[in-house]
Amino acid sequence: MSDAVKTLLIELESELKQQQLWSAAPPDAKAMASTAPFCCDTMRLEQWLQFIFLPRLQALLDAHSALPTKISVLPMAEHAFNAYGARLAPLLGIIARIDNTLSGDA
Repeated sequence: MSDAVKTLLIELESELKQQQLWSAAPPDAKAMASTAPFCCDTMRLEQWLQFIFLPRLQALLDAHSALPTKISVLPMAEHAFNAYGARLAPLLGIIARIDNTLSGDA
């Protein structure tokens, strides 16, 4: 499973960049310290994906630690990216595959 997750993380990063949702600078320390789900009170979802989600999963992979087994990022992504319409369908597809892979539904 870890190889599949690594591939999906690379795809997620690539798609965020392709959709011009990749930030050059991280959010400030206060934003990063949010305890709200998806840091929804301090950053946009694409920032959370880039600066929280991707690094945490990559750190777990690098440490050969257990990966989360029940995640559900897709509903939040569908809500957060609704205004973009079909343009972000590939991004949502990658997020769905990450959810399914980690939750054992793949």
